[in-house]
Amino acid sequence: MYKIRETIIVEGLYDKIKLSRFIEGVIFVTNGFTVFKNDAMQQTIKELGRRTGIVILTDSDSAGFMIRNFVKQLLPENMVKHAYIPAIDGKERRKRVPGKEGILGVEGVSENIIIDALKKAGCTVDGRRDEKNVSGRVITKADMYSAGLSGGENSRARRIRLAESLGLPYKISTNMLLSVLNRLFDYGEFCELIQNMDADAE
Repeated sequence: MYKIRETIIVEGLYDKIKLSRFIEGVIFVTNGFTVFKNDAMQQTIKELGRRTGIVILTDSDSAGFMIRNFVKQLLPENMVKHAYIPAIDGKERRKRVPGKEGILGVEGVSENIIIDALKKAGCTVDGRRDEKNVSGRVITKADMYSAGLSGGENSRARRIRLAESLGLPYKISTNMLLSVLNRLFDYGEFCELIQNMDADAE
């Protein structure tokens, strides 16, 4: 069992059941879009955020990002972490047909993918912060622009390629991608990452 300090916010009961098999910690279910109109649920999330901090682990489809964006606004930024699973084609075993966008949700991906996502988010796993010791200057929006990841004609395609290479959902926003990059890499490593991505594309 992995001990997670932060409260994990998931969309559905089956997500919670999946995580409960290998995670020891508080797992809170939004019941999909119910959280949008449930004041008591929102207050509980705020209280959990103050006590433990939260990490949002939603599906990588449009609905998952809508729930993620709503929940993150309930708390100050320093109380919220974001864990992302990659957009993998497929369907969960219990379902007869795939979801609307044809990708696996949290309940459908492996334990290793989920733990990796939580570590990348900077969660406290088994009492340790698995966060990169970054030295030097941070990666900025200007660096994203220079690397062709924002503001350019092909920037969206480049972001998608980079996100998928890092095991992130292709729908991740530029700001969220920047946050993840700063958690995983220093500026020099970022430059090397972009160079390697361009070399592979040739």
